[in-house]
Amino acid sequence: MKTQNIFLIFASILFLFSCESEFESSVEDNEVYRTGEADFSNYVSLGNSLTAGFADNALYIESQQNSYPNILAQQFSLVGGGEFTQPLMNDNVGGLLVNGNPLPGFGPRLVLSTQSGSPFPAPLDGTPSTDIGNIVQGPINNLGVPGAKSFHLGLNGYGNINNVGTLANPYFVRFASSPEASVIEDAVAQGPSFFTLWIGNNDVLSYATSGGTGVDQTGNPDPASYGSTDITDPNVFAGVFTSYVEALTTTATGGVVYNIPDVTTIPFFTTVPRNAVPLDAQTAGLLNQQLALYNQQLLPGLVQFGILTPEQAAQRQIVFQEGQNYVTLTDESLIDISGILQGPPFNLDPVTANTFGQIRQATDEDLIPLTASGNIGNIVNNDPTLITGVTVPLGDESVLTVNEQMIINTARNAYNATIQSVAQAYGLAFVDVNQVLQQSQSGIPFDAGVLTSDFITGGAFSLDAVHLTPRGYALVANETIKAINETYGSNLPMVNLGDYRTIVTSDNSL
Repeated sequence: MKTQNIFLIFASILFLFSCESEFESSVEDNEVYRTGEADFSNYVSLGNSLTAGFADNALYIESQQNSYPNILAQQFSLVGGGEFTQPLMNDNVGGLLVNGNPLPGFGPRLVLSTQSGSPFPAPLDGTPSTDIGNIVQGPINNLGVPGAKSFHLGLNGYGNINNVGTLANPYFVRFASSPEASVIEDAVAQGPSFFTLWIGNNDVLSYATSGGTGVDQTGNPDPASYGSTDITDPNVFAGVFTSYVEALTTTATGGVVYNIPDVTTIPFFTTVPRNAVPLDAQTAGLLNQQLALYNQQLLPGLVQFGILTPEQAAQRQIVFQEGQNYVTLTDESLIDISGILQGPPFNLDPVTANTFGQIRQATDEDLIPLTASGNIGNIVNNDPTLITGVTVPLGDESVLTVNEQMIINTARNAYNATIQSVAQAYGLAFVDVNQVLQQSQSGIPFDAGVLTSDFITGGAFSLDAVHLTPRGYALVANETIKAINETYGSNLPMVNLGDYRTIVTSDNSL
């Protein structure tokens, strides 16, 4: 049973002591919980999918009930916390409808399927029943909006159903107070006494999951000109984040802010090995023969003509061996030599020249997104000599290179500097999620075991390899409670991580 059942045994008798609210716990432990300097009577949470409770590539009732804000609200109820409302979905299938029709890109949640023999994530066999045209009446306490970037929380019209597909977010459409309201306006209108704000993940995550196909918009102050996979200008982030906190603290006695973890350390980027191509000795030898002209004549010729340095030529060498081999990939940071290879003295046909234009083999520093795993080793155009990741390099969208990782972390570090600075300026509790995620790489022990970030088996991340499991969200709730107790002098109890599930291990609905 979840901890919410345990909470029913606590008495709700208010004591006044040293000007702090206190609630007595069960007779068994005879402990009194204190609010300290915080007031949890009207708690409001803001953020993106992580705040909403998104998991397994969808939003569904059970995932929302295990969102970290809802877990926090249950603990706040021990010290006078009020009702906490969420815009619950209609089912545990996940997915969205618009006017009764499936909304493209918003399908059922993932489950661990065994239909092909070995377990793998696959969409649940079910039909969504949540139509975005059926508005959930407010006020809504959990204002987590999947897909939201930092500047979206202040965007008027973000909940207008007529603009879905362009400006509006279908999840916010369901519970916006009006079509032209913004998330921050709906939050402030409730006069929150306490808040949590975790925003900024998507400002770099969408760039990362797309393999760096977006644009780094640093220096561009106009979010209206950004693409969906672009990185938000740190100054834009700083401006909107500060304005949100300023607005929320007009009524709130306190709040919690969270930094942005290194998105490149989540299972979405750490599961697929770089050396994912198994070859026997004969096949490796044949491939090396085919590449002899490229390795032994074309590259040295480009060095001789001064087009490449010896170091650049060495970086482009493609060599295979018996056993596991590093995939080939297209690296857009390399000089594009395709045009040169089509001219004299090389005179390669356009297809071959384009293949070698920016090719190299992966290194241990490159990251292969989970979505690319199904492409590696595939035959192209029914030609057995054209193999993705071998003779056909992975595209830019299928690799996150070292250069792209550096771009992400430069922006993320700037966001985090703002978050920590604002937390200090407004006396807010601060949760270092980045540190927690780093700890999960080696394992975070709890009473019933160890929680890690390993895909499927680790327990922290759901089947989309980006969002958390209920146990992972409970971990965030516990870290939040620690920060609240330290900052505001409260002594809220933490939850038992073992009471929360990890992944769904069958095709059955919850």
